Amino acid sequence: MASAPHRPTAGPRSRLSLYLDLIRWNRPAGWLLLLWPSLSALWIAADGFPGWHLLTVFVLGTILMRSAGCCVNDVADREFDRHVQRTAQRPVTSGALPASEALAVGAVLALMAFGLVLTTNPPTILLSFAALAVAIVYPYAKRVVSMPQAVLGVAFSFGIPMAFSAVLGGTAWSLAAIGAAVPWHAWVLLALNLFWVLAYDTEYAMVDRDDDLKIGIQTSAITLGRADVVAVMAFYAVYLVGWGVLVDMLGVPRLAWLGVLAGGLQAAWHYTLIRDRSREGCFRAFRLNHWVGCAVFAGIVAALH
Repeated sequence: MASAPHRPTAGPRSRLSLYLDLIRWNRPAGWLLLLWPSLSALWIAADGFPGWHLLTVFVLGTILMRSAGCCVNDVADREFDRHVQRTAQRPVTSGALPASEALAVGAVLALMAFGLVLTTNPPTILLSFAALAVAIVYPYAKRVVSMPQAVLGVAFSFGIPMAFSAVLGGTAWSLAAIGAAVPWHAWVLLALNLFWVLAYDTEYAMVDRDDDLKIGIQTSAITLGRADVVAVMAFYAVYLVGWGVLVDMLGVPRLAWLGVLAGGLQAAWHYTLIRDRSREGCFRAFRLNHWVGCAVFAGIVAALH
């Protein structure tokens, strides 16, 4: 009697596969959400193309720091993530990667990003420490802050003052040098961008609301309750109108408003996705949000070409 054909069984996943999953390599939307406001600020600060060096620093630095942030976030949230349908199979949560190894990967990635920052100037290097501190604090904010998305908003917007500093900064190592390198409107752009982060991360939180309520996590979706959809649309409006008005005040040609308009049309479409609060619709709106920032950036590039 012939024996049955041998069927190979799936072996354990390779370390590379686990690392790529850890840093969400197959989900670039996360680092694109950070990249577009940073590049928009870079173009505004340089009054046009900032040069290949700074463009490379901010693109690669954004990818590396977002990846490092995923490592820290997964370690901090590993006990919570096992109770959430969407996150239960993350490498650290599932036990495929030990927490210490994930932190080591994050540290290497952060050091690589810091190496890029070292090629800029002292004010930008000093700002990078503040950016790192906020990125580390965020995963723990949801334990004590009713809207931790606001903390994430600061972390995801810190590339804006760093972009201005990289373009306008001098050679002095002091807080005064940071003040001289980062004008007031850079901080206003950061504050306005925070509202965009509140919009898309509230959509993200709406996906996990039921799970988060069970395990006691605080999020903007829970805090806002039935006002969540209205609040998200208000956040979009503040971000888009605010950026449009401010760049107009700074003398950026009004062609930039085309990007704002395109972003506004996308936000209106997102309303149709989130109005019934379905997991699928809210998650789709979140995943596609980077196109809102891309539209704003494209308008600024077109205006300052």
